[in-house]
Amino acid sequence: MKKELERIARMRKIARTLKQLYTNPKTELTYEKNFQFLVAVMLSAQCTDKKVNECTDSLFKKYKTSKDFAHARLSVLQKEIGTIPFFRNKAKHIVHSAQLIEEKFYGEVPKTIDELMQLPGVAYKTANVVLGELFDIWEGIATDTHVRRFALRFDLTDNTDLTKISKDLEALVPKKDWKYVNNGFVLYGRYVCPARPHDCEKHPLTKIWPPSMSRWPKAK
Repeated sequence: MKKELERIARMRKIARTLKQLYTNPKTELTYEKNFQFLVAVMLSAQCTDKKVNECTDSLFKKYKTSKDFAHARLSVLQKEIGTIPFFRNKAKHIVHSAQLIEEKFYGEVPKTIDELMQLPGVAYKTANVVLGELFDIWEGIATDTHVRRFALRFDLTDNTDLTKISKDLEALVPKKDWKYVNNGFVLYGRYVCPARPHDCEKHPLTKIWPPSMSRWPKAK
């Protein structure tokens, strides 16, 4: 119980700091249409946003809506996203998701976790990123590599599974602050405190819990 209370207090301080640092945290993935954002998030799994944006810069000129992607030739789309890791599976998931959205959701990206997770290649993390970014609906905390890293560094979880980490974090911080956790940790990890070991004594979050200076979780 003591450990849990300490984690609650620590996480709430971290969330407050992220809220101050990033008052309106937004994704750095570029898109114009809702389905394009879903595609970008699917492509971003185990890939940097920068690499995804380089790919989608031309891709989204050709494919704009779920209807466009639903009619894409799989072999062509695979070539068009060939610079992205696991492009073959991702291309299949994108086309099938587009077809399902056209058939079942009238061409609109769904607005619930359960409906989004019916789409191929969309798990808890992707569903929450999409809901938050597109609709400002925060039904959960999405855990990516940055969130996982900081959850472990700041001893906020005993789990390594991404969805279990999400559930642990959701239990530590009020729902009204969930929106600041994922994008906040992503931006903080990208521009303030990268993954490689370094001196971060003066970083805002390190000051909240100094033992994190000696905790450098390995990537999965």
